[in-house]
Amino acid sequence: MEQKKHYRGSAKYIASEELINAVNVAALLKRPLLIKGEPGTGKTMLAQSIAENMQMRLIIWNIKSTTKAQDGLYVYDTVQRLYDSQFGEGDVRDIKQYIKLGKLGEAFVSEEQTVLLIDEIDKADIEFPNDLLWELDQMSFYIPETGETVTARHRPIVVITSNAEKELPDAFLRRCIFHYIAFPDEQMMWEIINVHYPDLDIKLVRSAVRAFYKIRSLPGLQKKPSTSELLDWVQALAAGGVDPDMIEAEMPLPGVLLKKDNDMALLQRRYGGGELPGAGRKNLTGYRRG
Repeated sequence: MEQKKHYRGSAKYIASEELINAVNVAALLKRPLLIKGEPGTGKTMLAQSIAENMQMRLIIWNIKSTTKAQDGLYVYDTVQRLYDSQFGEGDVRDIKQYIKLGKLGEAFVSEEQTVLLIDEIDKADIEFPNDLLWELDQMSFYIPETGETVTARHRPIVVITSNAEKELPDAFLRRCIFHYIAFPDEQMMWEIINVHYPDLDIKLVRSAVRAFYKIRSLPGLQKKPSTSELLDWVQALAAGGVDPDMIEAEMPLPGVLLKKDNDMALLQRRYGGGELPGAGRKNLTGYRRG
């Protein structure tokens, strides 16, 4: 079935023109879309945006270090069959009832076209991507236990994310449409915050965004704060009644942004002279005293 819908972005997801084009090209060429980018750039949320905009069901396959390609196709529940045979539960000769489809299998048998997110593929072992190649190319797989071949009723839109923790095989990369999501600049970050929290004080948001990028630019930072942490920070600053004029000078509530001891110490040396930013002028959390 030909892909006729086009992705145009969504109200809750700010997508660049290049990213929108990558999504539509992948759908047109019937190729998986491989998305890379540092944490917090919206890789996972892209699939949610595509599903919302194109009115499709989203199926999420979260990849772990122990995940095998077989898990996405189907699982033969031999333990349940053994249990049933011992306790006389049902007809154990019917193997089909012990075949449980995985996320890729669900996408194949869906009555409607779906968006399939294969999230953080680089967490699995190096053979995992290559093991998926045949199924992603052919849109079918064989179940030897039942002698059946499952063929996709509709080709899903496949979005694959990677944090680049390990290199992916060249053979796999050749079959994907690739797009790298760069970390948002200040203008785009402002737009992202406005989409999520349109009622926040403009002056506070502007000061928070400037301070956020100052923190990200600190030399020696081990874990740079991401977009999701900034969204939490602006909420905390607003809830705490922090003075927008003091945000860049004091860097209040640093624990919302930074999650490493060394990074906290680095920020304290830069802005606090050895004490927590904001301490002394407000309380230790950076909130105003009521």
